[in-house]
Amino acid sequence: MGESKLKGLHTEEMLLSCAGVQTAGGRVQVRWEANSAATPMGQLAYFIEFLTLTGLWSGWQARCPLSYTSPNAPSKAEELGTWMLSILSGYRRYSHVTTIRCDGVNPGLLGMNKVISEDALRRALLAIPADAGVGWLDGHLRESTAPLLEVPWILDIDTTIKPLYGKQEGAVVSYNPKKPGRPSHSYHTYLMAGLRLVMGVEVKAGNEHSGSHTLPGLLRILDELPVHHKPKMVRGDCGFGSDGIMRELQTRAQPYLFKLRLSKNVKRHIERLFRVSGWCDAGRGWEGIDSTLALTGWEDTRRVVVLRRPLQGEMLVAQEDNGQQLLGFIEADRKGGKRITGYEYAVLVTTWTTKSSRSASSTATAPTPRTPSTSSRTSGAGAASPRTICIVANCRRVPWR
Repeated sequence: MGESKLKGLHTEEMLLSCAGVQTAGGRVQVRWEANSAATPMGQLAYFIEFLTLTGLWSGWQARCPLSYTSPNAPSKAEELGTWMLSILSGYRRYSHVTTIRCDGVNPGLLGMNKVISEDALRRALLAIPADAGVGWLDGHLRESTAPLLEVPWILDIDTTIKPLYGKQEGAVVSYNPKKPGRPSHSYHTYLMAGLRLVMGVEVKAGNEHSGSHTLPGLLRILDELPVHHKPKMVRGDCGFGSDGIMRELQTRAQPYLFKLRLSKNVKRHIERLFRVSGWCDAGRGWEGIDSTLALTGWEDTRRVVVLRRPLQGEMLVAQEDNGQQLLGFIEADRKGGKRITGYEYAVLVTTWTTKSSRSASSTATAPTPRTPSTSSRTSGAGAASPRTICIVANCRRVPWR
């Protein structure tokens, strides 16, 4: 076959492999080439088509509270397009924006005439009023999640500690489990359980990591949601099981499920229930029992669900007697018929009402996936590992030598 015929055959195959894509810059043809150098942003054309056909890109620009009076100012498409392309490229600093200025394809698909500089992008974001900008972004976030809220769902609240290595605003030395003494930010996150869909995130100073700083954002989300979109339950770890948070949720008739710290009074409550009959299977090896509890600082008596699970294998308990360290070995072997002497416990406080305590316990112990590469103060009600209380009987003590 001649060279001209090979070129014609290659051209025909190339045309057959083209796909039409409708973008903000007009209709373009996308061709896949297996033997050519590839770009990691090559599939962005299809995402831009999605933004264009759904009206998300035009709506995002139209409602942006940014306005310039100078005729030489960049357009909203150039400002927001540069910002979006830098985020999609994985960049985290303004200086990295310079690397996408050599892209001659994707900016045009967004209807941009140019990629603006890092200084122009910084000035544009500073020109957006803070309250108007938050409302603009939150409004679009609500629109994207509203169709999923038609079915029953659970709202998880979580606080993540983010160590900092620069001089960012709000970098304060406070609670930091991974890098003690290092300044940090506190990320207060509100997620849809199961899907891990983020409903909102608030970045606050490092010393604002407690549940009281999460409460304003939580109440704002709950108050903005229509009645038929509200979560069936708000779920959180022991950092959120305070009286103030629970009273605010009870005022709004919002069911909740929080884990309690194993304080002295909570341990006494566990001891009272240890040999009480009525423990039922809660799934995954856990047993649960319903009860009520009034802790110091609580204005009301609240329903609690106590969960316990036998510890498996051989355990070692260390203690001191007149300065001499003693070791106690505990063996837990159900199959061998030996007595189970060690349990791990979790105590949950809730207003959720079910037909049986097993349903409540199963809901409480549902696992919550963690986001990798983050150091978190709390991890959701179902994900945190319960503290262990060893109830020792007839253990063997061996002096430490």
